[in-house]
Amino acid sequence: MDVRDAIEVFHMKERRLFIVAGAVSAALALAACTTNPYTGERQAGKAGVGAGVGAAVGAGIGAAAAKKHRGRGALIGAASGAALGGGVGYYMDVQEAKLREKMQGTGVSVTRQGDAIILNMPNNVTFDIDSSSLKPAGANTLTGVAMVLKEYDQTGVNVVGHTDSTGGHAHNMKLSKKRADSVASSLIIQGVAANRIRTAGVGPDDPIASNSTAEGRAQNRRVEITLTPL
Repeated sequence: MDVRDAIEVFHMKERRLFIVAGAVSAALALAACTTNPYTGERQAGKAGVGAGVGAAVGAGIGAAAAKKHRGRGALIGAASGAALGGGVGYYMDVQEAKLREKMQGTGVSVTRQGDAIILNMPNNVTFDIDSSSLKPAGANTLTGVAMVLKEYDQTGVNVVGHTDSTGGHAHNMKLSKKRADSVASSLIIQGVAANRIRTAGVGPDDPIASNSTAEGRAQNRRVEITLTPL
């Protein structure tokens, strides 16, 4: 075998390693597919997506870092990236599942946006009109939230209060902040570390429905708790 043949064999091996790294990314995402119980369709679990994306990014970084052995670097990077991406995704997946269980029948919705989990607490659960004192139903609901947050202590908590457009803007801004603070205080009293929690009030400035109807105004009066990995 001459020098040119040896070089070609070397590059073929490197290309095979790149292909394997790509297969790792695809396989991880596919392996985490689950069946949607409502539609019956297969869909990728978020931990699998995180692992697949992490593998793809890690492969690129590994290849760039290992200039002399790009294929090997891609394979090593894919494995490392998969562990990191899948870990965050899985951490949020199991937390989401427990929150959904706790929030069943409470009127609080749980949605997922990437690695963020959003709890939408409507005003009929949490506060009376023009009040920042938690209702018993709201306090009981937050007990379930606090239980999960204490178990998953690497999660940041962002609490934002919202109002409808009825009344003065300045009053609604203060009211929405007080409501967010009331929710945060309830979580802290139940053992959630205060340094994990941030609060804000945006009044009527971020509506999710029209304020021209009673139904729309009721939807806009809410507190949203957004959970993200620290």
